Amino acid sequence: MEQISLDAVDLQLLAQLQQDASLSNQALAERVHTSPPTCLRRVKRLHEAGLIERQVAILCPERLATALGHGLTALVEITLDRQDAGALDAFEARVATDAAVQQCYRVSPGPDFMLVVHTTDMPAYQALTQRLFTADANVRNVKTFFSIKRSKFGAALALPTLRPQP
Repeated sequence: MEQISLDAVDLQLLAQLQQDASLSNQALAERVHTSPPTCLRRVKRLHEAGLIERQVAILCPERLATALGHGLTALVEITLDRQDAGALDAFEARVATDAAVQQCYRVSPGPDFMLVVHTTDMPAYQALTQRLFTADANVRNVKTFFSIKRSKFGAALALPTLRPQP
């Protein structure tokens, strides 16, 4: 993977896009004090370099709840019997395809995986446990923590602040 060098404008673009990726190129250029063509070229370069993985809409679960029901958010610790590379990769690949799994992390020490899952209700969570955990002979232990309140949610990465070069 090719390493890309980032200057102050690149970091400002990334910071702005993490806050609001729906900004027009014109508005983004104004915010980072550059011309629209330069802004467009730089954002394209950041995409091509893989620094911007994708752009998504973040939904508000509290507002959606009035239309769809509150649902359940759970943090799930998974410990496997075998932790060889093949077993870890197989489990990770299986959970990554399930729409209820929002995030999956390999962790150490302690459990092998931490998952963030969201289901519509407890029967849907139980179906998920049957589908992903109970049916897998390599899953040794499952420990679930149910969220009672979301205090903070974010996806933005902390970026250093560089001063523009004169």
